[in-house]
Amino acid sequence: MRVLVTGGAGFLGSHLCERLLGDGHEVIAMDNLFTGSKRNIAHLRDHGGFEFVRHDIVNPILLEVDWIFNLACPASPIHYQYNPVKTVKTSVMGTLNMLGLAKRIKARILQASTSEIYGDPKVHPQPEDYWGHVNPIGLRSCYDEGKRVAETLMMDYHRQNGVDIRIIRIFNTYGPRMAIGDGRVVSNFIVQAFHNESLTVYGDGSQTRCFCYVDDMIDGFCRMMQYEGDDAYEPVNVGATTENTIIELIDALGGVMGRKLEVVHQPLPGDDPVRRRPDISLAKQRLGWQPKVPLRDGLAKTVEYFRTILDVGQK
Repeated sequence: MRVLVTGGAGFLGSHLCERLLGDGHEVIAMDNLFTGSKRNIAHLRDHGGFEFVRHDIVNPILLEVDWIFNLACPASPIHYQYNPVKTVKTSVMGTLNMLGLAKRIKARILQASTSEIYGDPKVHPQPEDYWGHVNPIGLRSCYDEGKRVAETLMMDYHRQNGVDIRIIRIFNTYGPRMAIGDGRVVSNFIVQAFHNESLTVYGDGSQTRCFCYVDDMIDGFCRMMQYEGDDAYEPVNVGATTENTIIELIDALGGVMGRKLEVVHQPLPGDDPVRRRPDISLAKQRLGWQPKVPLRDGLAKTVEYFRTILDVGQK
């Protein structure tokens, strides 16, 4: 297959490109490098089946491919709130452009959606048929509502034009190549720990998240794209199901780093969900997928990555 990965120089995108090349596909990584980095794909540069295109999907492009993985969008609060109008444009106009391309060349397209479409959920865990509890005018709405509209566009292109779509709803994912300073809890904690700073905990740390290691997430992407069932157009949750409080995450990270980590508390940001855990029944039934990498194992690999790029040595 010839595959286009938008956001291909990002955290998830670079891992996906790597996996697709390993599976024998030709890969075009497209990225405007707003949050992505050429460093993430530098090791793929000399691969004969790999190509990088610097392009913003807000602008149309014509390529000949069999599959499109649409991952392009700032995905951390710091990045998507930096230019919220641009974030909405990327989700809406960018998805329109990729769907138009898929329609024109008869390609299968997978939309990287998000658990944020559920907002601050009133149902726990969150199944795919839950419509969510989202503030449409809050600070996070540029991302939440942008991704919700992207799903709407995917479904309407499927119903109206017969476009072959897949929608995957991503829950918290971590691992090597997370960006420094992206505001995500795992990378924030690791960087602060290496700088011998107190870890910033918003609220009392009792809020929960489920942390999925990147290799497991990418396996979910590939299984979803290859799924051929009559219900393949329906959204599927992919994420870990073990719920950890932020304090439990700090304890696990301290265990990996071999020392006690100090914390400092700050007020909770607006519209930040208190609990989030996916119902992954559909992923298990349809894709034969469930996460395999334990939190401590994934944290150990992530810590080593940050140790290397921060050049802090063994401490």
